[in-house]
Amino acid sequence: MTTDGGAGLPGAAGGPARHLPVMLAEVLAHLAPKDAGHYVDGTFGAGGYTRAILAAADCRVLAIDRDDSAIAAGAALVAAAGGRLTLVHDRFSRLDAVAAEHGFAPLDGVVLDIGVSSMQLDEAERGFSFRRDGPLDMRMGSDGPSAADLVAGLDEAELAHVIWSLGEERQSRAIARAIVKARTDAPITRTAQLAEIVARVVWSKPGEVHPATRTFQALRIAVNEELNELGAALVAAEAALRPGGHLVVVTFHSLEDRIVKTFLANRTKAPSASRHMPQAEGPAPSFRLLAKGAVEPGPEEVARNPRSRSAKLRAAERTDTPAHPGGDVRGLLPAPFVQRQGRRR
Repeated sequence: MTTDGGAGLPGAAGGPARHLPVMLAEVLAHLAPKDAGHYVDGTFGAGGYTRAILAAADCRVLAIDRDDSAIAAGAALVAAAGGRLTLVHDRFSRLDAVAAEHGFAPLDGVVLDIGVSSMQLDEAERGFSFRRDGPLDMRMGSDGPSAADLVAGLDEAELAHVIWSLGEERQSRAIARAIVKARTDAPITRTAQLAEIVARVVWSKPGEVHPATRTFQALRIAVNEELNELGAALVAAEAALRPGGHLVVVTFHSLEDRIVKTFLANRTKAPSASRHMPQAEGPAPSFRLLAKGAVEPGPEEVARNPRSRSAKLRAAERTDTPAHPGGDVRGLLPAPFVQRQGRRR
């Protein structure tokens, strides 16, 4: 996720970035780019992290994004990087395969900035935000069902489940009931329509988030299969990183952070042993933590960019232990999400 109106970085390839990424200094400190290193920016967006990595060391970066517009906008940065940047249209859940295909494996570092970008939020036609009326789309790519398709096609129980499990919205049943009632009168195809429907059901006090915030979050996550993508990307990073390589992940809400925290807790845990069974069971840790707990943005950054206020950074270093067997991402995801979601387009 990026901020608005960043001035870019002096000396970064390609000139000033349109947007400044969240927690940039903290990301670079934990990623620790080095000369001749191979790095993956799994969420290229406006290219802020990529620019900074290229400026920090004489390294190569493989940047991945599923958004066609981000790929097109990054062409100038690719040209300016003098062969040090490869930009690929793909999902970051495939970062290990993409790195191998483009001659980047094994990797010295992976950075993931999870969630929707400011550019996407600010473009009404993308349908991510209720603050600007536009088509109810929310797709980060150009394939698969849109948010309007989910709103039109899911039954009341399914809608309530999505809004509750992915948006953590306590009024999910009332919202789902209101959506189903409204769509019998007319199709819900605009962001303003949906926001108005939700606002009639969910009351908020002055200073609180907009009543539709959690519902829009839930639909966006469902449309883009974001939690499945994140779980798969963590497993892919484990497979692709060389010993000593760094993994840095920035998340923006509790569901994402919970997945990263659970993954790292599992991968940094030592095998268990007891006096009855002195030989330790289970694989040795494949990561060691670089930061104890989550790193959060400082007050100056939050004041400058309110969108960063919920950001959390977690980082770890790859050990020389082989990747843990059985990298099934379902063990990382909230149980309700696994039951309803998990299908691939």
